[in-house]
Order: sequence, then structure tokens, then C-alpha cells
Amino acid sequence: MSRNEALQFINAAHFMDHFFLLIFPTAALAIAPAWGMSFADVLLFGSPLYVMFALGTLPAGWLGDRFDRLMLIAVFFIGCGGSSIWIALATEPMAMMVGLGALGLFAAIYHPVGLAHVTQIGLRAGRALAINGVFGNMGLAAAAVITGLLAQFFGWQCAFALPGFVSIAIGIVLILRSRNPGEKSQALRRDGANARAYHDQRTQWAVFAVICVAALFGGLVFNMVTISLPKFLDERLINDGADLAWIGASTGLIFAIAAFAQLPVGELLDKIGARPILLSLLAGEIILLLLLTQAAGWLAFVLTLFVVTLIFAGIPITTWLVGHYLDSSIRSRAVSVEYALSLGVGSTAVPLIAILQKMGLGFEVQFVGLAVASAAVFTAGLFLPK
Repeated sequence: MSRNEALQFINAAHFMDHFFLLIFPTAALAIAPAWGMSFADVLLFGSPLYVMFALGTLPAGWLGDRFDRLMLIAVFFIGCGGSSIWIALATEPMAMMVGLGALGLFAAIYHPVGLAHVTQIGLRAGRALAINGVFGNMGLAAAAVITGLLAQFFGWQCAFALPGFVSIAIGIVLILRSRNPGEKSQALRRDGANARAYHDQRTQWAVFAVICVAALFGGLVFNMVTISLPKFLDERLINDGADLAWIGASTGLIFAIAAFAQLPVGELLDKIGARPILLSLLAGEIILLLLLTQAAGWLAFVLTLFVVTLIFAGIPITTWLVGHYLDSSIRSRAVSVEYALSLGVGSTAVPLIAILQKMGLGFEVQFVGLAVASAAVFTAGLFLPK
């Protein structure tokens, strides 16, 4: 399989990874009345999805350094698809939670395996990561729209089943296209083509510390914003009671527009470096999050579009830092640690949102907290090399 064809499957995997992760938050709006439960109670069923997504990251990184990465991506496609079909067949909460946990475990394969591939194939790192990131964000956008439409017109079960069958089909095609599944792709071993200037140990540790802080606090911001966005628009844009298709379409539109913000950032990373870009994005993010605490109506929609755009624009920055400053021999492990931290704190997003909802503490409180988290990343970014 050629390098470009392999990248097509890697990009498709990123799309499906984020698609599967965002089916449940939107589908929960339809599951709650169908099962006679509150939205907050149903949302808690999704905790295993994000917990297993976080726990599976480090083992997936270990496997990615020892086995053929494309075959692991094929396992990702088939495993996620089978788990999604299991969820569609669930008739009670425990079965759904088991399926969601399995979905999170298989979904954890992508980032340490797929991103390690992208950073070591000899292409411009910023551009390659940005294009790959667009596919992931388009997965978020498509999930919100498609889940809303399928759940409203065909039932929430169809919102899980149809993507499941599609994912299994892609996985089978990938296996058939991989003529030498026992061998690592030569592109994955071309570290030299993507080598950077040597940086001393102190610089590498400083950059890695910034990456860890960004992963922790940035992961919380990303997950809480993306997971709570359908509910936020339900409350602020249309004052509750609108049909699920409209909520999904509004959410999907925001994700779709914001997805392309990574492209100019990817180009700029290769030209001016990460520090000025990261600090500029975070400054705007903090201001917008504070404004969103009081925004309503179409102003809320516009401000949400801007803040999600800034959040998505910053996605390739930390992985670019890994490829640019850290030695090639530790990049895969560094990516695994980065995503373990990000997903670990991100896994608290669902129960935290549910708890705030139950306590009557709405988005006025949530977005202030997220602004503080973004400020922590901004402070850490000041220590990046100039």
C-alpha cells in the first residue's frame, strides 16, 4: 500500500473516531424520553465511553510501537463498528454501558497509532497534522447532524447501527488492501525524513511540560464544550423544546465551519512556530468563554462558533511540538502520554456536566471554569521557546 493511500485510511479513521465519540451526547436527547429518564441521568451512561477511551490510550501506544499500525487501524474500524451495533441493540442501561465502554476502548486506538504515523512519514508536519485534524473535526460535525436526523426520523438505534456497519466495511477494505500485514510500512520508519534540529534535554523537558499542561486543561475544555454544545444550543439558541434535527444541524454547522481553522494554523506552524499562535488563540478563547456565560439567542450561536473555531484551530499545536522538539525515539510515547492526560481529564466531562445540571449550575458556571482552564494553558505557553 502506498503512503498516500495509507494516509487516506488514517484520515478516515480520525473522522470515524470523533464521529463515534459524539453520537451518544446527541442521541442521549432522544434516549432520555424513550426510556422515561432525564437527560442528566442518561448522560451518565456515557461515562464508560470516555473512561475507556482514556484508559486505552497508553496500551494502544505500546501496541503501535510493536505491531503493524495499519492492522491496528483495521482493528479500530471493526471494533468500533461492532461496539456501535451492540449499543443499537441495547434494551437496558447496563447493556448500553457495556457497549459504550467497548466503543471507547476501540476508539482509543486511533490517536497514539494514527498520529504517530502522521508525524513520521516525511511530510510537512504542520500541514499533514492540520489536514488530518480537519477530518477529525468533520467527524464531530457529521456526528451531530447525522445523529440528530437519524434519531428523529428513524430512532436513536439507527444512529448507532448505520455508522457501525459503515465502519466495519472500511475495516475489511483496509485489511484487503494491506498486502503485507506482517510488515511495518516503510513510511512509518522514515523518521530521518522528518527529523528536526537537535534540542537539548532541558528544552525538551520544558516543551513536554507545556504539552502536558495543555493536554490536561485543554482536554477538559475541548470535551466539555463539544459534549455540552447540543444542550447549550437547546437552552440558549431556541429556549428548549426545538426538534432534535434542528439542534443537531446547528451543532454540526458550528463544527463543520470550525474544522477548517486547522489548515491556516498548520501552515503557520511550519513558518513561525507554536508560541505566538498558541498564545493568540488562547487569549481569544478566554474572552469568548466569559462572554458566553451571558449570551443568548443568535449572539450565543455566533460566539459559540468563534470559540469552537479557536479551540479546533489549536488542535495540531501540541502534536507539532512533539514532532518539532522531541527526539524521534520518544515521539510515540510522548503522544500516548499527551492523549492519556487529555482523555483522562476529558473523561470527567460527562459526569461533571451531569453533576452541574443536577445542581442547577448551568453554563454561567461551566464557562467561567473553562475560561480559567484556558488561562492555565496560556500561562504554560509563555514558557515555550521563542
